[in-house]
Amino acid sequence: MSNTGRRMRDNRAGDNQKNYNKSSKVKENKPKSKKRKVLKVILIIVIVLVVIIAAIAAAGFTYIYSMLGKIDQEEIDLNAISIDDTVANELSDYRNIVLFGIDSRKDDYGRGNRSDCIIIASINKKTNSVKLVSVYRDTYLLLTGRNLDKVTHAYSYGGPELAVSTLNANLDLNIEEYVTVNFDAVVDAVDALGGIRMEVTSDEVKYINGYIDENNKVTGHNSSHITTAGTYNLDGVQALAYSRIRYTSGGDYKRTERMRDVLEAMLKKAKTLSVSQLVNFVNIMLPKISTNISSTDIIGLAPTLMNINISESNGWPEKTQGSMIGGVYYGVPVNLEDNVEKLHAELFDQTDYSCTEKVKDISNQIITKTGIQ
Repeated sequence: MSNTGRRMRDNRAGDNQKNYNKSSKVKENKPKSKKRKVLKVILIIVIVLVVIIAAIAAAGFTYIYSMLGKIDQEEIDLNAISIDDTVANELSDYRNIVLFGIDSRKDDYGRGNRSDCIIIASINKKTNSVKLVSVYRDTYLLLTGRNLDKVTHAYSYGGPELAVSTLNANLDLNIEEYVTVNFDAVVDAVDALGGIRMEVTSDEVKYINGYIDENNKVTGHNSSHITTAGTYNLDGVQALAYSRIRYTSGGDYKRTERMRDVLEAMLKKAKTLSVSQLVNFVNIMLPKISTNISSTDIIGLAPTLMNINISESNGWPEKTQGSMIGGVYYGVPVNLEDNVEKLHAELFDQTDYSCTEKVKDISNQIITKTGIQ
């Protein structure tokens, strides 16, 4: 996609986000009463582990390592990911992993691909509970070594290394591990599952077919349009189109919810498959995953994740204000320091958390640039 096309899409998103927030200048993302949707990191890791456990009984470790060997293993420089020493010490009981869903249309996981989906999975090593947070792609943060910009652009400019570094520096985190899934993984995964049941509303019907046409063109599929509201068994192209809708009420915030809905439906469907069907599903998925988590480490996670208790989660920042800067829409944290402290209270029970000087400085830079505080 050209830079012009991307700016147009960002501007359209801004118009919709402003309409969504027109009743209030500040958007507060309050936790929902029901358990939040199971996210991509669970789809990737838990489904793989289900197959691993089944395969152990059937074929042993040789087969498991052969299967996991299909994952694209890419290391990042751990000395360049902006982990503050104090933060590392305070969060030593937590293993934080970030999942990136990138907009690549081919098997390409590096620079040039924006991370349209950013999800942090925080594993409490003592309790085995997991909390999940979606970071909104338009969030205005300081990209490590660069300028204030949308967090989604960090991956495009510097791949997973810059994206991880940016999250650590702006959110006071200790992320060392990442998992990246490319654009067409959802298409192939849903097709391998035999489709997923999803409700499509009348508002969504207005936009879904444009995405279906685009996905058909990119993937070479010939999925049909959806012409009326209702509940459908969506194929891969249709499910991806549904998850990409962002121009209804709620804009990008609502799109994040749709992504989670699709992933929950995928996990639900995967649980109904036989071992052989799961193996086929994972064999399709694994080549579309890039990570710096080793096969040995993935296997080592099995006992923990088989007993995992998934806690509630929501989006971050908790409070944002939409702002047009240079003709482009950004989601400005109100303010960064407050939002980071609330994040640490939610994820790590640090109710009296005080941000590092780095985060305070970035927060002040954002306030100075935008006038939003």
